Amino acid sequence: MKLTTAPIIEAVLDIDCDGPPGQEIGALEGPARDSFLDRYPQFRTQLLQEARIEQQPDGPVQFSARRGIQAFQFLQEDEKQLVQVRAQGFSFNRLAPYSSLDDYLPEIERTWRLFVGFASPVLVRALRLRYINRILLPLVDNRVELDHYLRIGPRLPDEEKLTLLGFLNQHAAVEAGTGNQVNIILTPQPRENGALPLIFDIEASRVEAIEPERWDALLAAMQSLRALKNRVFRNTLTEQCLELFR
Repeated sequence: MKLTTAPIIEAVLDIDCDGPPGQEIGALEGPARDSFLDRYPQFRTQLLQEARIEQQPDGPVQFSARRGIQAFQFLQEDEKQLVQVRAQGFSFNRLAPYSSLDDYLPEIERTWRLFVGFASPVLVRALRLRYINRILLPLVDNRVELDHYLRIGPRLPDEEKLTLLGFLNQHAAVEAGTGNQVNIILTPQPRENGALPLIFDIEASRVEAIEPERWDALLAAMQSLRALKNRVFRNTLTEQCLELFR
C-alpha cells in the first residue's frame, strides 16, 4: 500500500543470530569499523547496565551490577539511517523520511553480507520488522472522534459521562499459516498544534532457523513479515484516517 506521506517515523529490521562459540562483541568493533565507516561515518557504542538484588532467607541483601556492550552503531551523516552490530545479531534502522522497504533492501543486503563476512554468524534464529508510526489526528473543538480514524481502539464504560484522557492499547497475536507473531501498540501523545499525535507501533516477528548466507530465505521471511504488518496497518485505520496520508 503506497502512501504519499507515510506516517512512519522509524523502521527497524532485527536479525538475531548465533555467533561462533566464545565470540565477544567487543572483538567485532575493529572489523565493523573497517566495513561500515566509509558510508556510515558516525560511530556510537551502546552500553547495557544491569543491576540485581538478591536476598536469601535470613541472609543479607546482595547487590550485583554488570556493565557491557550492547551494540556498535554506525550512522550516516544526517543520522537518518544506521546499522547496528548487536550482541544478538544485526540491525538496520531507517528514520523519517521513509519511502518503501523495496528502496532499502539493496542496502540491507549489502550491509548484512558485510556483517556475515566479519562476524561469521553460525545460524539466524529470528527476524523482527518494526514500524513506529506517528499519526496526527485533527482536533475539532479541541476533541477528536477516535472512531472516525480507528477501526479498533479504546472504549469507555460510560461514553456520556466519561471523557477519555489517555489510553494504551496493546495486542499480541499469532498469524495462522505462517506462525508469524505481531505486537501492536496504540497510544496518544500530548496535543500539539491543533492535533492529537497517535503512536501506532507494529512489530512483526518470525522464529526460523536460516543459514546466514541464504539471502533468498531471509528476504522471503522479511516479505512475509511485511505483508502481516501492512495488513495490520490497513485493518486498524479507517479510510478517513488513510486519507490523511494520500
